[in-house]
Amino acid sequence: MNLAKFPRRGYVTDATPIEAVPAFSKALGGKVNIFIKRDDLLPGCAGGNKTRKLDFCIADALEKDSDTIITCGAVQSNHCRLTLSWAVKEGMDCHLILEERVKGTYSPQASGNNFLFQLMGVKSVTVVPGGSDMMGEMKKLEAKLSGEGKKPYIIPGGASNTIGATGYVSCAEETLQQLFEMGLNIDHMIVPSGSAGTHAGVVVGMVGCNAGIPVSGINVSRPKDVQEGIVHKLAQETAERVGVKGSIAAEEITCFDSYVGPGYSLPTDSMVEAVKLLASTEGILLDPVYSGKAMAGLIDLVRKGHFPEGANVLFLHTGGSPALYAYLDTFMD
Repeated sequence: MNLAKFPRRGYVTDATPIEAVPAFSKALGGKVNIFIKRDDLLPGCAGGNKTRKLDFCIADALEKDSDTIITCGAVQSNHCRLTLSWAVKEGMDCHLILEERVKGTYSPQASGNNFLFQLMGVKSVTVVPGGSDMMGEMKKLEAKLSGEGKKPYIIPGGASNTIGATGYVSCAEETLQQLFEMGLNIDHMIVPSGSAGTHAGVVVGMVGCNAGIPVSGINVSRPKDVQEGIVHKLAQETAERVGVKGSIAAEEITCFDSYVGPGYSLPTDSMVEAVKLLASTEGILLDPVYSGKAMAGLIDLVRKGHFPEGANVLFLHTGGSPALYAYLDTFMD
């Protein structure tokens, strides 16, 4: 794979650390060795995984001479926060369309990412009901802004198209080089699985490099069969884009959906336990929507003996900790 042929902005200049978390591993019984790939430490306002995707997406926008970014997400979207931050850095306007997936959860006075949207000077925020056609809503805004003389560029939710997923093909390559330099053999990798770009990109990178490291996604919204289909489709399309020979087998895509709880972004007891346990043992913050639920899944799999004793398991930390501050009641209780 020659990823150098694709335009990018250079937002990712250094490899994010891979850290052992021995106190956390010990708290889970000490039979499995857990490591964390710290993509929460990526550049961009408050960090997070979307920077890798936006590195490629915004480069594409600028190549198309765009001056305005339109994107979408949930009401506390980390993707929207990071898209806005990089648009600000590039001197571009940014408009957000937020989906109120749980009725009554949006408040313009909310803390967390909602506060940061205003702090960074978002050009507009449009809130639509859960289940809305988000691409349709972005297209309507695109037409309006074009009529006003702007040159808008749409980035899909999570930057999860083949352009954005290329950022996580690169992450897989980066991770394998780090593991080689560390002399560390990883037996399994766990990633959050939501809009699918991160999960699909990592799988494509691992398959393309013949790594032999199984990758499992912990769902944050959809049922297992639906999510696996979405990830597989995007992985196949991304593999074709980056030049991976052959197709991505369906067996390469594994998702677990037992940790979603009552719905996307809605707290669960296991998520709260995961966030508190990692914070209190390692001083690392998760978020309540993605990485918290994904870590809850990892914890449960360890406790159930899913991984053999002595296994080295790598967790991809996708960031999102600013959203914690919109969930104070959940954690203070």
